Amino acid sequence: MEIPKQLRAPLAASLGRGLALAGLVLLGGLALFAPWVPADRVALTYGVCHQISTHTLHLAGHPLPLCARCTGTYLGALWTLVGLWLLGKWRAAQLPVGRVLVVLGVFILAWAVDGLNSYLSFFPGLPYLYAPNNVLRLATGTLEGIALASVLYPAFNFTVWRQPEARPVIGSLRELLVLVAGAAVLVVIAQAEPGFLLYPLTVLILLAVLTMLTLVNSIGVTILARREGQAGAWRDVWPTLAVGLALTFVELTGIGLLRAILTTRLGLPF
Repeated sequence: MEIPKQLRAPLAASLGRGLALAGLVLLGGLALFAPWVPADRVALTYGVCHQISTHTLHLAGHPLPLCARCTGTYLGALWTLVGLWLLGKWRAAQLPVGRVLVVLGVFILAWAVDGLNSYLSFFPGLPYLYAPNNVLRLATGTLEGIALASVLYPAFNFTVWRQPEARPVIGSLRELLVLVAGAAVLVVIAQAEPGFLLYPLTVLILLAVLTMLTLVNSIGVTILARREGQAGAWRDVWPTLAVGLALTFVELTGIGLLRAILTTRLGLPF
């Protein structure tokens, strides 16, 4: 039975979308259940975090999928994206105002200093400033996440939208304080390690990792495809985000595989 000409294009489009979705699901499944990842590590985040047990928050006796610092980074970034939406900055495409950028720079510096101090403590005999702990790792990571999302989100808006809003994504210290206050609540909750939040926090962390990397990849895809400034509505952006998500799955799988090879075959401690 021959398909009518007027139905061929819609059917081909539907088939293409179905195949793309199936491919995305397969890539996601490989990233989530990579067989080469050690049983005590989380496959999806194996390529982006060391997942050292002593540096990781434990809820109900189980570790979160990221170390305390990375947990703060990604949860802080995800909350910042949500917070910016709540503040009505859906398409704001300018960097935060100068005084806010200065504070965000301090956030990055605090994260770097605490990270370096924690790293130095690994080596016996080397001096370090203070005894590192997971609360500080979580807090400084969260501040870094706020800073990263505050730069990434306007970059995304500027790249994809046909008519981005010419206003700062964070226009005042008061708006920044709102974001920091919300992030502080997350820090307080996470550092208390409530067992009943194990699965919700795990899902949020994995979602945060996928969201941040997908936004970065989507910016790159848009630029490489020379489609900057062409999206008028979210339906125009979904295909780019889907490609960005697929690339994220490939990257996480590839980096995780490389780490597994270096760890198991070469004996390198990663």
